[in-house]
Amino acid sequence: MSEAQDESNWDNRYATRSSRMQASEIRELLKLLDQPDIISFAGGIPDPHLFAAEDMRNAYSDVLSKNANAALQYSTSEGYEPLRHWLTDYMSKIGVKCTPDNIMIVSGSQQALDYCGKLFLSPNDTALVTRPAYLGALQAFNAYEAHYDFISPESGNRTPQSYKDEAAKAGGRPKFAYLTPDFANPTGDTISREARMKLLALADELDIVVLEDSAYQGLRYSGEHVPPIISLDLERNGGDIEKIRTLYSGSFSKTVTPGLRLGWICGPKEVIRKLVLIKQAADLHTPTINQMVMYQVVSNIFDKQVDKIRKAYHHRRDQMLAALEKYMPASASWTKPEGGMFIWLTVKEGLDSKELLAKSLETERVAFVPGKAFFADGSGANTMRLSYSLASDEEIDQGIMRLARLIKSYE
Repeated sequence: MSEAQDESNWDNRYATRSSRMQASEIRELLKLLDQPDIISFAGGIPDPHLFAAEDMRNAYSDVLSKNANAALQYSTSEGYEPLRHWLTDYMSKIGVKCTPDNIMIVSGSQQALDYCGKLFLSPNDTALVTRPAYLGALQAFNAYEAHYDFISPESGNRTPQSYKDEAAKAGGRPKFAYLTPDFANPTGDTISREARMKLLALADELDIVVLEDSAYQGLRYSGEHVPPIISLDLERNGGDIEKIRTLYSGSFSKTVTPGLRLGWICGPKEVIRKLVLIKQAADLHTPTINQMVMYQVVSNIFDKQVDKIRKAYHHRRDQMLAALEKYMPASASWTKPEGGMFIWLTVKEGLDSKELLAKSLETERVAFVPGKAFFADGSGANTMRLSYSLASDEEIDQGIMRLARLIKSYE
C-alpha cells in the first residue's frame, strides 16, 4: 500500500499548527471524579448542587410553551437581543457604559479566547501572558501559532522596546496582553488597580489589545472591589467605549451554570463586527433556546443565585486555607485569594508536582492539577493548583492532611 493510501499516516496531513495542540491535563484529571475514593481538588468546576435547576427547568418549559418557533430556530450571530440588553445593564453596574452593539454572545468564554486568537494572531506573533496563565487560553492561542512573552503586572514589566525586540526575534510583533485580573485561574490572585493602570500604559506604548478574562469577577468573598480593566480604560478615554483598547470576556458558567455554554465579549463596535464574522463562519450563533432560557433566569434570580454561590465558596475557601495552615510544612507556601475557586500551592524547589500527583493518586488518593501546565515556558514544576469548589469540609480537611503528609515525606 502506498503512503497516499495508508489511512494511518495522518500526521503528514495535518496543518503545522496541529503539533501545538495538546490534551488538557485538567480535562484528563476530571475523569478521576468518577472514582469514589478520590478526594479531588483538581477540577475547577462549579458545584452542581448550587445550580438553579428548578428555575432552569421552568424557564425551558416556559420558553418552549410560549415561543418555541423562535427558540428552536436559527438566530442572529450577535446573540439574543434581550440578553444583550440585560448584559448592557450588568456591564453598567461594573462601570462599563455600553450598548447591545458592543456585546456579542459566545458559546462560553473559552470561545471568546479562541476567536480573539483567530482575530489578532498571525503565526509567530507574540501574546503577552502572566506566568502562570490560564491553561485554556494557552491552548486557544497555541492553535494560531503564538509566541509567548511574559508580563508581571504587580512586580513590574520590562520596557516596551524590549517586548518589541523579543517579538521581532520570534518573527512577529506583540498583539495583545492576556490576563485574568480577578481571582485568577490558576493562582487565585487579584491584580491591583495601580498594576492595571500600568498594564494599560504598557499596552499604549506597544499599541496592543488588552484581553480581560473576567470569568470569576462575580465571586468576591473578601477585600476591596477593584474596577475592571475595561472600566479603567473607559475612564481615561472620557467614557467612550469606541476609543478603548480593552476587550472584556465574561461568562455565566461560574455564576449560574456552565452547561448552557454562555459567555460574552464586550468591546468597541468595530471589533465586535469582526468577531461576528468569525462566529458566522464557525457556528453561526450560540444556541437560541439556551440564550432565551438564560435571559429569563438571570432576569429573575441572578443576584440571589450569585449570593448563594458566594456564601458556599467563601466557606470552602476558608476551610482550605485553615487546613493548609494546620497541616502543610514550613517549606510550602500558598496564595490567599479574595475570591474565585483556586489556591496556588508552591512546594520546595526540586519537587515535581506531576510526579507528586502520580504518587498522591497511588498512596493518598488525592488529586490536584500540576502547575507546570499553566506556564507557557515550561517552568513551575514545583507548583500545583488546588480547587475548593466541589469539596466538603471533611474532604478538604482529610485531603489537605493527606497531601501534606506526602509532601513532608520528601522533606
